[in-house]
Amino acid sequence: MSEIHVFDEHTLESGKRLRRVPVAYHTWGALNEARDNVIVVGHALTGSSDAADWWDGLIGPGRALDTDRFFVICPNVLASPYGSASPLTVNPDTGEPYGPDFPRVTIHDTVRLHRRLLDRLGVRRVVLATGGSMGGMQALEWAFEGDDFVEAIAPIAVNGRHAAWQIGWSEAQRQALYADSKWQGGNYEDDPPRAGLAAARMAAMVSYRSRASFEERFGRGRTNGEDSSYAVESYLRYQGEKLVGRFDANCYVRLTQQMDSHDVARGRGEYADVLRSIRQPALVVGIDTDVLYPLDEQRALAEHLPNATLEVLRSPHGHDAFLIETETLNVMMRAWMRENEIGPAQLVRS
Repeated sequence: MSEIHVFDEHTLESGKRLRRVPVAYHTWGALNEARDNVIVVGHALTGSSDAADWWDGLIGPGRALDTDRFFVICPNVLASPYGSASPLTVNPDTGEPYGPDFPRVTIHDTVRLHRRLLDRLGVRRVVLATGGSMGGMQALEWAFEGDDFVEAIAPIAVNGRHAAWQIGWSEAQRQALYADSKWQGGNYEDDPPRAGLAAARMAAMVSYRSRASFEERFGRGRTNGEDSSYAVESYLRYQGEKLVGRFDANCYVRLTQQMDSHDVARGRGEYADVLRSIRQPALVVGIDTDVLYPLDEQRALAEHLPNATLEVLRSPHGHDAFLIETETLNVMMRAWMRENEIGPAQLVRS
């Protein structure tokens, strides 16, 4: 089920205040009488709140996110073009879309807004917060809502704070947008920087896969003879054009900046101490071929979290494996949830 709730206002970590703030979300399953059977799923950079579309291998009866037992909710993040407040939203002060005037937001801002949504829905306890990549950042941030509210977390293919390596990838993508002659400071209205957005997506796609994956799938193959494009060139151009057809450039900028804001220690203390303060059971999943969020980062994350289990998803597909190897990921998560008795007692025993 897809719905939108609108809050009168939401104050950001920066102190700026948004008014008339929509939050789009999808739900599956039903809240139990105690309202304590909730699983929160966070989506990735260009994903939407329709988690069943990109994580169908984990959501449904008998799966890790069992909709016969749990109420699964995936809210859309701030700055996304898929229904929550973003550069596409009408600014109530001007009557026009925010565009580039939409303020920078953080992972903290998004999770605090989503907490307000859960409160509005009457949720009393979250049994699990999970997600991959940007969704994993949200899962970690949910831990700071307190173990009396969030029972467990499962951050996947992510670290505890964005490193220079990830920020560098983000900035390279933003510069591809800024270099487009149609960017005009983000004031492009009906003539968007399509080429710049496509180039940004192409760069991102390289970081989402692995060298072995590209070699196995494309090698030096061409699309149609010696004078045609290499197959990998054609693939990347296709991915760029596909995103342009469904996304907004200003949203892309604010979303990558939101990811760069990811740092669980900001405003909380020393990084290692802050991670050690997370007491909830944590399933940390790393991908052995991930070049964007290398496995060493998940190992370090699991070492600092006092109640963590590290699992390695072995796949040739790189960072995107958490969206591809869903059957394996489902088995991992189900086993960990059962072992740690995640969820209300009556659900654990069933």
